[in-house]
Amino acid sequence: MANDNIAAVKSELGALRQLVEQRLSEDGVREKAFDQLYEELKAYKEDWQFQAEKPLLLDLLLFYDSLNWFQESLVKQEMSRDVVADSFQYLIDEFLELLYRRDVVPMEPSRVFDRKRHKAVQVVDTEDKSQDQTIQQVLKRGFNRGERILRAEEVVIRRHKVE
Repeated sequence: MANDNIAAVKSELGALRQLVEQRLSEDGVREKAFDQLYEELKAYKEDWQFQAEKPLLLDLLLFYDSLNWFQESLVKQEMSRDVVADSFQYLIDEFLELLYRRDVVPMEPSRVFDRKRHKAVQVVDTEDKSQDQTIQQVLKRGFNRGERILRAEEVVIRRHKVE
């Protein structure tokens, strides 16, 4: 009977050993599958990011070409101030077109200060009460992307001086 018990225990130990080895083997396969999946996901993420940025980068390269053209034009020939101004305006228009293609547009001009759209970087006192909280000067133009503010407009505002 003792031999039967020993044989039964050995048989059960053998079955347990086989089960543990099988589980370890499955864990190794699972770990390799996760590693491979992680690498594929990483490659997909990098490619997705590149594909998402590629149109913008190509537009920027076109703008770079225009800047080079402008520089070469300045170096090759003496240009009048009007020609330089027109050429520079062309570059600004081209850059705005690049932004338009990304749904980025300049803010509509406003005479009245709006905390949601404007950032007051300087305040100038005024004695004219009707000029209170009006914009005296735009220092940096603001831009929207869709309905959202991408960059607030930096402005100088007038404040009624109370005495």
